[in-house]
Formats: sequence, structure tokens, C-alpha cells
Amino acid sequence: MSVKMKKYGKITATASFVPSQIIKNNDLAKIMDTSDEWIKSRTGILERRMVTTEDTSDLCIGVAKKLLSKSNVTANEIDFIIVATMTPDFATPSVACMVQGAICANNALAFDLSAACSGFVYALSVAEKLIQTTAQKGLVIGGEVLSKSLDWQDRTTAVLFGDGAAGVLLEVSDVPMIKKEKLQADGTRGASLTSGYVNNSSPFADPKGQISPYLQMEGREIFDFATRDVVRAIDNLLEEDKDKIDFYLLHQANSRILDKVAKKLKVPRERFLQNMDRYGNTSGASIPLLLDEVVAAGIVRLDGTQNLVFSGFGGGLTWGVMQVTL
Repeated sequence: MSVKMKKYGKITATASFVPSQIIKNNDLAKIMDTSDEWIKSRTGILERRMVTTEDTSDLCIGVAKKLLSKSNVTANEIDFIIVATMTPDFATPSVACMVQGAICANNALAFDLSAACSGFVYALSVAEKLIQTTAQKGLVIGGEVLSKSLDWQDRTTAVLFGDGAAGVLLEVSDVPMIKKEKLQADGTRGASLTSGYVNNSSPFADPKGQISPYLQMEGREIFDFATRDVVRAIDNLLEEDKDKIDFYLLHQANSRILDKVAKKLKVPRERFLQNMDRYGNTSGASIPLLLDEVVAAGIVRLDGTQNLVFSGFGGGLTWGVMQVTL
């Protein structure tokens, strides 16, 4: 009687696709009451990418094409496409379906996953389960055009965010990549970060009054959440494995959050990689964008010898921690 081998997902390629337009802090100072020093000292952000004519699907299609090109995998070999986004082009079709159609991945199922800044970690977890059951290869992409969701009169939010997309190719392996994971949510605190409210203009509806469609955030509440709940989640997941982690790739929201998380965990700050100084907060794209950069730089090798932590946290409220071997 043959024994069925267990399957796992393994990241075999990374890619990113960002707009060419760079918006520096001084550019924002020309259109709102802010300054380079004000933004830099509070967030660590120096510049970010902003689209001109592109939408979220355009960036994600760019990522998908790069992943196929870099890996010599054909589109017909792709079994699934998951896009983590809070800024889709439409409510339907999903960005993932638009990607699927653009690259002619005729055999792939496709759907979007909405978990804001936790989206990539959530999507990678779901993708792993698809690999364990029926799939062999799939794309997991985080993509955002947050510039279309911002109130450009509100300096407390408009200075923080950027546009971009990045993702990974996941392939079947007999060695587990995800060692431990924990995904969490607390909807009772969801009002701390909201975006994209659609007003019901039906003549049969009772209007709820003025609710902003723009991204709105209680900055102090989110900061406290990240430096309390996320620290606790990382600590609980890793336990005695903390010293075995080579690098921490956390959602790129604010360099001060990374400073405080590192201090609370008693982990050297240099193990917390960052690139938000050049991209700002790209929500669901931030972790894969950072991952692609450090892979390209040779810091992370994808050879199965390094231990990393991925952690996303944001709207929902949602958060997730994943210990992986890459």
C-alpha cells in the first residue's frame, strides 16, 4: 500500500512592479501643510511611488508577467491567482480575474482577498492550503493603488501611503516552508481604519448620513495596536525560536513601529528589514515588495537555509504572523 506524500508550498520566485513616478516629501509640501522634516521624523518615509494612468490591475499584471518570465513557468501551468488588495479596480471583476485574463492563465482559479495590510500573509496562508490539496503552482500578489483612496486635504493620512505591487510564485514541495502561523482579527476595533465606503443612493434606502469614502485612520490607536497586539503575537508564535530568526519582514507602515517592536522583542533592530523610506505604506504590497528587494540584493537567498518572520497588521483589524524557511 503506497503512502501519499504530504505537499507543501514553496516560494520559488519573487517580483515587483511599481509606478515610475516618484513623489518626494517636498512635493507633498507644495500641496498641503507639511514638510519633509515633519514626515521623515514621524514615519521614516522620504518618498513614495504614485500612479499616473495605471490602476491596481495594471501593477498586478506587471508582477504576474515578471514572475512567469523569471521562472520559465507558463501561464497554463498556474493553478491559482490570489491578489491581496484593499484598492481593487472594481468590486467585480476581481483584480485576480483581470490578471488571469491578461496573462491567459486558462487553468487558474482566481480571487481577491481583502485583509488590508495583513493581506499578503493571509493570502500566502490560503495559497499554502491550496497547494496541500489540489494545486501545484500559483501566484500570490499584493497590489495597491492607495492614492485613489486618499483625502488629499488630510495630511495625517495622505503623506503615509504609496502605490505598488509585488508577489511570489508558489510551487509544490515536499519540505514545509511555513513552520508556524497565526492569523487573527478583531472586528470590534474596525472603525480605527476605514476606507472605501459606498453610499447607498437607492430611492428605497434610508441614507446613513455622511460617511467618508476616503481612507481614515486613528493613528495613535493603530500605532498602539501594532506595538502591543502584534508584538504579543510574534512573541507567542516564536517562543524559544526568536534567536533562530535571520530577518523579520513586517508590514512597512512606520519606522518607529519597527523600532518599538524590535525593542519590545529584544531583537537587534538590524534584523528588521525596511524599505518604507522609498515606498511609504503600500498596504498589502509592502511585505512582498520588501521580500523581492532583499532577494534581488542577495540578502535572502530562497535556498532553504534562512528563517524569516512575515507579519502584517492593519485594517479589520487584522494581523498575522508566519515563521517561514526560505
